[in-house]
Amino acid sequence: MKKIVTLSAIAFLSTAAFAETDVQKQIDELKQKIERLQQINDKQDDRISNVNILAAQDNLKFDVDFRTAYDNLRYKTASGETYKNDGLYSNRLWLGMGYAPTKDMLFRGQLSFNKAFGASYGQRATGFGFDTFDWVLNENLTDDTIKLREAYWLWNLRTGTVAWTASVGRRPSTNGYLVNLRDDDKAKSPMGHIINMEFDGASVAMKLDHYVPGMYFKLCLGRGLTNATGWASEATQAVGAPVGGSSLPNYVEDDSNLDNVDMAGLIFQPYDDGQYAVVTKYYRGYNVPGMYLSDMDFGTGARTYTMQSAGDMDGATISFKMDGVGDEINDFLDETILFASLAWSKSRTSDVSISRTANAQMALSMMGMDANSMMGSDEDKSGTSIWIGAQMPNLTGGKFGLEYNHGSKYWRPFTYGEDTMIGSKLAARGDAYEAYWTQPIIDDVFSMQVRYTYIEYDYTGSNGFFGDGGAPFSMSEAVALGMDPVETAQDIRVYFRYRY
Repeated sequence: MKKIVTLSAIAFLSTAAFAETDVQKQIDELKQKIERLQQINDKQDDRISNVNILAAQDNLKFDVDFRTAYDNLRYKTASGETYKNDGLYSNRLWLGMGYAPTKDMLFRGQLSFNKAFGASYGQRATGFGFDTFDWVLNENLTDDTIKLREAYWLWNLRTGTVAWTASVGRRPSTNGYLVNLRDDDKAKSPMGHIINMEFDGASVAMKLDHYVPGMYFKLCLGRGLTNATGWASEATQAVGAPVGGSSLPNYVEDDSNLDNVDMAGLIFQPYDDGQYAVVTKYYRGYNVPGMYLSDMDFGTGARTYTMQSAGDMDGATISFKMDGVGDEINDFLDETILFASLAWSKSRTSDVSISRTANAQMALSMMGMDANSMMGSDEDKSGTSIWIGAQMPNLTGGKFGLEYNHGSKYWRPFTYGEDTMIGSKLAARGDAYEAYWTQPIIDDVFSMQVRYTYIEYDYTGSNGFFGDGGAPFSMSEAVALGMDPVETAQDIRVYFRYRY
């Protein structure tokens, strides 16, 4: 009996041992399968991640900024004549885009549409086409075509503790520093007190905020007008339509046309700690243009004006901003912004040579103007401007702002693209007052603004170029010479704006 039990036990143990070995084998095989499946899954995850990364990098990111505005305009001339528009309605669309294939390189662009309600029969883009001039093409009311406002690449670099940026293209040169407060935008590159217009160019910036809070240098280069002939210029001249053309080949320099208009400037921000900021800029514009009286018929009184190259123009500004008054005194002061800016301009007339007939020179002499001149004078003339403002929070969650600026007799900035219907207030040779209320309606997506702008001119030529049209006459002098310039201008604007 004992033998039978012993043999049964041995058989059982042997069977169990073989069974355990078989189960272990199955477990080992299952583990191997799981490991293979995990490897396959990891590879698939990697592939999906790479696809997602490529998809994110290979698509332009778009944003929309659409504004509908109502403007009520009033003008009064030196003789008391009044002009008005009780209902100017307009739509403005900015379609932005961006693409960053790497963390160091990105592309940015913006398309634009800016048009009054309804068709315009022979009212705009006529005459010399100043309203469609490249400097202000997207800031003025034109037709229903989509135009390019910005397109540039930006390269971010670093050498040790110093960060660099380099950029070339149609640069963001409107809605600059301080003017962005009223416009309810992020500040673009230029100093809004002296530069507010479109141009093509390049910039290189060196950031030294590792050493001093906010410190940086930026060199800006731009071309505002090219001297190159057009394509098929000879054919254009032969048929005479449109007016212009030359006998020269395509895209070569044309000595009979306006010179290249170039600009070089340096922005230096010595300090910005987030609350207190100081920013400076100096620039020079080369071969700036102007409208000049080239001929005069004393019998009929007919005058002939031509656009000609003038001299150079210098400008500089220093701006101070306080973003928050005091140190956590109360919420109102914490959210209040105060600023002050001082600017200077100077004409350089040493190389000015204007083509005029003897009759034209005689007519200028009778008006007290010089023949080879900028803004009516053959001497270098300096102008100055001051600009102060405050932006404060209100109980509705919006912002209320007050601004004032004054310009002297020969003050001349490059602010032709300012967002106003009555001309640049910052270019005023006189006084300008402004009040605005900006109110969010739906978060940061939908907002409104009510704005009132009033300009009182002491001298003519505030919004002119750099030739005879920019000559400063007092209101009484202008009337005595048979002119009737605008003495006061005002604009009441209400807009609704969608951004996403």
